Amino acid sequence: MAANYISATVSSILLFLLCSSSLFGASMAALVQEQPLVLKYHNGALLKGTVTVNLVWYGKFTPAQRSIIVDFLQSLNSPKAPNPSAASWWKTTEKYKTGASTVTLGKQILDENCSLGKSLKNSHIVYLASKGGYMGRSVNLVLTAKDVFVEGFCSRCGSHGSTRGKVRFTYAWVGNSEIQCAGQCAWPFHQPIYGPQTPPLVAPNGDVGVDGMIINVATVLAGTVTNPFNNGYFQGPATAPLEAVSACTGMFGSGSYPGYPGQTLVDKSTGASYNAHGVNGRRFLLPAMWDPTKSACSTLV
Repeated sequence: MAANYISATVSSILLFLLCSSSLFGASMAALVQEQPLVLKYHNGALLKGTVTVNLVWYGKFTPAQRSIIVDFLQSLNSPKAPNPSAASWWKTTEKYKTGASTVTLGKQILDENCSLGKSLKNSHIVYLASKGGYMGRSVNLVLTAKDVFVEGFCSRCGSHGSTRGKVRFTYAWVGNSEIQCAGQCAWPFHQPIYGPQTPPLVAPNGDVGVDGMIINVATVLAGTVTNPFNNGYFQGPATAPLEAVSACTGMFGSGSYPGYPGQTLVDKSTGASYNAHGVNGRRFLLPAMWDPTKSACSTLV
């Protein structure tokens, strides 16, 4: 599985460097040149063409919460939303080898009564994902409710992987962190666990937990299509890779740095921050994605 978080140590180092450059002036900043970020292609298969995303809802989600995530997935290939859009964000995946990945919504399975209990191990996630079936190019996405504990949750906000054997399928998992670790997995809509305690941004869909899930669904879905079998695009060890979005952690707009998400668009009536339009009038805050043509993380705004 691939984790999508940046360690406190790395964040602290980056923050220290930032503060140091401001203390010692522009001359110090001029000495620090941004190096290209390279995610190596390891010659494996990517998920291209039509990619069906099947959803397994584990625990209680309200209809409103489910509609936010469904609308996001349907926004990834919708040309109707104005720019900047979720579709223009997803279009960056076309720049990875062998063309476009067109996301379609598949089946939805509800397990509101938590058939496996409310404390899950990684093996449970794979089992739940298998309920989505094994049809061709598909991703079975398990979404866990706010009161469901998943092994490793909060040290990671989501993950993805693939099964082995004759029948292989890719799967992903994202949890609702609202009451467990919103400061880590729903930032910047909640104050961070560590670092500068700046005021959180207002969530564009009015749900801190689910708007945070959108960020993490975007992260694991981009990672799944560009590195589905641990031999696609990534940097570092295959067991803990930096991928298309996880390599760009904490970046949502221009001018971002550790502890500051960058400049975003703001809804004048609600004060909500966003950077992408979607279907049904939705707005989302989507993380930066690594652009292979620029060897750099790219934001929508």
